Amino acid sequence: MKVALTGAGGFLGWHVRVLLRAVGWPEPTVLTRTELADPAVAADRIAGTDLLLHLAGVNRGSPAGVVAGNVGSAQSLVDALQRCPNPPKRVVFANSVQAGNATPYGDSKAAAASTLAASAGVGYDFDDVLLPNLYGEHGRPFYNSVVATFCRILADGGRPDVRGDQELELVHVQDAVARLVGLDAGHTWDPTMPAVRIDVPRLAEWLTDLSIVYRSGEFPSLSDRHAVRMFNTYRSHCFPEHMPLPLTGRTDGRGSLTEVVRAQGGGGQFFMSTTRPGITRGDHFHLAKVERFAVVRGAAEIRLRRVGYQEVVRFPVSGESPVVVDMPTMWAHEITNTGTEELLTLFWTNDLFDPGRPDTYPERVCQPPARTTGSDGTPGGCDHAPTADQQDPPEEAGQ
Repeated sequence: MKVALTGAGGFLGWHVRVLLRAVGWPEPTVLTRTELADPAVAADRIAGTDLLLHLAGVNRGSPAGVVAGNVGSAQSLVDALQRCPNPPKRVVFANSVQAGNATPYGDSKAAAASTLAASAGVGYDFDDVLLPNLYGEHGRPFYNSVVATFCRILADGGRPDVRGDQELELVHVQDAVARLVGLDAGHTWDPTMPAVRIDVPRLAEWLTDLSIVYRSGEFPSLSDRHAVRMFNTYRSHCFPEHMPLPLTGRTDGRGSLTEVVRAQGGGGQFFMSTTRPGITRGDHFHLAKVERFAVVRGAAEIRLRRVGYQEVVRFPVSGESPVVVDMPTMWAHEITNTGTEELLTLFWTNDLFDPGRPDTYPERVCQPPARTTGSDGTPGGCDHAPTADQQDPPEEAGQ
């Protein structure tokens, strides 16, 4: 499946690239703002693709700027599609439930959808997807959603300032991505986009409770999929600054006792591994699984890299001074025995392992995989932090 997308540098765009990598599809063709503005270049970039995702949009700024950003980008895409001798089979527009609500943003999203639909006669199927409020890992605080804003404030040690009691319909961004790209249910994602409905004060209270429990080193109750995803969203704003977490041990004449995991509500699975000197385990990432590492004998280095980025975060750990490191979702991770003796590591996950749905996707930490090829033939895009030209204003449907 060959995919092209606009808005790749935004919140929704990054999650699209992560999920495509998880399911093993080829790296998508990324249209930057500059390329989208040139119909000839854009037509060449999207030719022969199976799926074109139009995510780029504007929801902040002057009314004229919002209208120009949404309607203008749609018209530029239509110009490219009309020039394309082999257009994509399917064009999907990340629209908003606010489309047509008599605001500059809502009306411009509706107009953009009409522009794309009117051009569908050139040979592509058009899918206009109305997205509600999206939340998820690595949202931009004070921009993407109130969830990201509250998470950032709490991660920095503050308390959310609640203003208003509006009820929100919140959908995890990976579920929205599954709907956009047309994936079936059956894994961690759900294209039916199940929503949690909650007002702003209760959202602030929920996230505050999560942060208080997690700061103590414990895991909160993860009783349903939204609880897991909301917790993972909060954790994305804590990493790597809050890691590793020290462990407190008790010692007497018999030896020592150290608590590694306290999970409210119970559940989960413990397992352990031994690793020979110089050997590395891991090199994968998870989309939803909560996972904790604790080295109890030997010395190791835990390394992590956010999917799509190059920077590697490193934590040296040792059984002589036990700590725990929690793996954030959508970060590739590995552990290497850096000592001279066998390494003994304890692992805890919130889910029982299911070989049919393992939520484990291969990804090298220290040797980034093949990158998206840019229009000039040089590597670029998916394994770097987005360049300024790739940072289209994130699509924030429903905000």
